[in-house]
Amino acid sequence: MQRIITRDLPKHVGQQAHVQGWLHKKRLLGGLTFIVIRDRGGLVQVTVKDKDEVEKLRGLQIGTVLSVTGQVKEEPRAPGGIEIHEPTLSVMVPVHDEPPIEVDKPISHKPEHLDTLFEYRTLNLRNLDEQKIFKIRASLLQYLREFLTEHEFVEIQTPKLLAGATEGGAEAFKLDYFGQEATLAQSPQLYKQMLVGAFERVFEIAPAFRAEPSATTRHMSEVMMLDIEMGFVDNHDEVLDMVGDMTSYALKKIYAKHANDLKVLGAPELVLTDKVPKLTVAEIHEKYTKATGTDTTAEKDLIPDEEKWICEYAKKELGSDLVYATKFPVSAMKFYHQVNPDDPTTVLWGDLLFRGLEIATVPMREFHYDKLVEQMKKAGLDINHPGYKYYLQAFKYGLPQHGGAGYGIDRLVEKTIGLGNVKEATLFPRDINRLAP
Repeated sequence: MQRIITRDLPKHVGQQAHVQGWLHKKRLLGGLTFIVIRDRGGLVQVTVKDKDEVEKLRGLQIGTVLSVTGQVKEEPRAPGGIEIHEPTLSVMVPVHDEPPIEVDKPISHKPEHLDTLFEYRTLNLRNLDEQKIFKIRASLLQYLREFLTEHEFVEIQTPKLLAGATEGGAEAFKLDYFGQEATLAQSPQLYKQMLVGAFERVFEIAPAFRAEPSATTRHMSEVMMLDIEMGFVDNHDEVLDMVGDMTSYALKKIYAKHANDLKVLGAPELVLTDKVPKLTVAEIHEKYTKATGTDTTAEKDLIPDEEKWICEYAKKELGSDLVYATKFPVSAMKFYHQVNPDDPTTVLWGDLLFRGLEIATVPMREFHYDKLVEQMKKAGLDINHPGYKYYLQAFKYGLPQHGGAGYGIDRLVEKTIGLGNVKEATLFPRDINRLAP
């Protein structure tokens, strides 16, 4: 008999149906045995009266894989409004060990319980609400790809083993590569710029590795990044608006498709404007200092509390969950950033903030070969290092004005749902303390 997914059972009321799945719950009530079966479509309750069928369940624990054939009946009190009666059970994979967590109960995401959550990740992902997080994540990736593809971006895949650290500094993981020193990619920064010379518009969704000794709610050692680069741009606003429009597109689609799931998970209401509002870093420092009495006017970047404050301000005063911080001071620039020609004390760089957290860095790139070499030398980089040789080759032979973004997928998922830690939005997070599962 052909297997039917639980979500399709209402189409078979009054008929025999065959389902396969995991034993999700088992209880006795008034001489009857009720079991709940879980598959990829959801849950279905099965009423077991026959003593021989009940006996098949003796000693079996949650997680046992079962095959059930029975009569589909309407039952408003049951999950999905239907039940299976007069079942014939077949044990496909028995489980005799009692699981350490109850997957049919709410999974705690309190900070003090996160180690337990990750220790039993393979089990708690069988909880339907926990699954909602990662189904929303999958849809976000789908909609981001959809937007970029419609705007003629080509999806690329670049190496994660590099001859040198992309952005310099000590935050790269180093390893032996057949007798040579290699690093794990901190980003595809150099490659995506090089490929502007071929495709004009490119994007990649891939892991990046950061050897930051940080144990915060916003950092991990392995992160999933969306990297974007676009050529022949007229100005910085063109890049900022592309990334802002993409984010709004994905969020609107998510809030439409996953409305019920987001409600169950306690996600905030979505508030967006046609274009993401922009405030300079200097303006944000001034507003924050005036409102809180904490002087941040000498800071190169926004402090974490400032990010939260300006997002609350943007939501209340500007009607947007998204806001840009733009025109960072030149003292904070990376070697590949473009200095603002209208104000050399600032860089054409914006950070996209979402519900209190930076989710993307969106700068213009220096595209003149001689100027780029000068900036690399000033940053203390060896322009003859094999890690930079081919990068500079692309500029020597012609790259147009371009800009792009490094975009944190984990952070986007965290803030879309309203989680408290970026690790909760990640299936198997990696940080300074965890290298498994």
